[in-house]
Amino acid sequence: MTSLSVEMLAAEPVEPITSAGHAQLGIAVLAGIAVIVLLITKFKLHAFLALTIGTLALGAIAGAPLDKAIESFSAGLGSTVAGVGVLIALGAILGKLLADSGGADQIVDTILAKAGGRSMPWAMVLIASVIGLPLFFEVGIVLLIPVVLMVAKRGNYSLMRIGVPALAGLSVMHGLIPPHPGPLVAIDTVKADLGVTLALGLLVAIPTVIIAGPMFSKYAARWVDVPAPEKMIPQRTSDDLEKRPGFGVTIATVLLPVVLMLAKALVDIVIDDPENTVQRVFDVVGSPLIALLAAVIVGIFTLGRAAGFAKDRISTTVEKSLGPIAGILLIVGAGGGFKQTLIDSGVGQMILDISEDWSIPALLLAWLIAVAIRLATGSATVATISAAGLVAPLAADMSTAHASLLVLAIGAGSLFFSHVNDAGFWLVKEYFGLDVGQTIKTWSVMETIISVVAGGVVLLLSLVL
Repeated sequence: MTSLSVEMLAAEPVEPITSAGHAQLGIAVLAGIAVIVLLITKFKLHAFLALTIGTLALGAIAGAPLDKAIESFSAGLGSTVAGVGVLIALGAILGKLLADSGGADQIVDTILAKAGGRSMPWAMVLIASVIGLPLFFEVGIVLLIPVVLMVAKRGNYSLMRIGVPALAGLSVMHGLIPPHPGPLVAIDTVKADLGVTLALGLLVAIPTVIIAGPMFSKYAARWVDVPAPEKMIPQRTSDDLEKRPGFGVTIATVLLPVVLMLAKALVDIVIDDPENTVQRVFDVVGSPLIALLAAVIVGIFTLGRAAGFAKDRISTTVEKSLGPIAGILLIVGAGGGFKQTLIDSGVGQMILDISEDWSIPALLLAWLIAVAIRLATGSATVATISAAGLVAPLAADMSTAHASLLVLAIGAGSLFFSHVNDAGFWLVKEYFGLDVGQTIKTWSVMETIISVVAGGVVLLLSLVL
């Protein structure tokens, strides 16, 4: 089975860059993470700078020569961006085409026309999950919030009854399903198979989103009963378009990369012969790069041209989609540098050595590490990248399925209890017009439910796979 992994831009050293013992390495890890947390939370420093400085602090405290720490950081940054940078860019382009063409609104309007009453929370989960596949979490929120507010107001629904399922759908996609940045980097780090991870991720996502979305929203609506804030209902961009793409073709475009990657995974399982022509074709067609590139090319015609966009408008849309992801690429790259410094310092091996004496399962250990980093930094992506670097050695002897479950355990832990050090917390608070306490009762509890349920499902799957 092939994986997303790419060749390292610099060869990993055979020996660790430091000869520090377990105690010193442990202190170095805690100090490095503490520096990152302090810089992000106290000094409001950008995560890219915080990760860079935290990495250097980690290397220095671990006793590594500074030039070696810099080499490790640079190699990790380069290999991570090489592995997932293009995929993030392609995902951003597809998401922008989907939004600007009115395709996203077409999906929303069609589903809402078919739903009503008690089925509306389930419709919101479906909408958010489909929209959330190609979009970053923040973009998905900005895209869906106007719909949530309009549905709540026009249908006289509780805002939490409608909003929580939508947020759950977006969050689950963000934390568990590639091609989102966190899962992609974790897959690359632990050398998991992308297709298998995608399939198992969808399997984990279904019960998770049901429990954290429609089911929990009943209680959230009782705890927090607020009206939709009038000032937060903006005009939708597609209202100014003369036409927009149809529902069926929009859905097909969004799901194209998912279908191609799942088809590759299925063919690899059924045929399992690297020399077979059919498998080789699907290995190419179902690779993340080709699958997303195909979706973008198809989307130019099925979304852009269908909305009446001329060549110049499509070019402008593509150009505008790339600017906002610069920060994400830098954060993901710096996280990869932090991860590589952890590995080259011998921290990964230290975790492996220590865990051999523990009775705690590797998947639970991965979840707990991701939870700790998530609570400390507030960033699901930073938690995923850092935790993946720490537990990567544990995947060395795992089966293909269990390596994918390790990625999902990390992703689940990275979503645990979003609070005041998470940008998503404030985004939800402001859009929904909540105070801090109300946001904790709804958004923070929902994120915790997602993390615990997904982690539990991953552990259950590990018993049968």
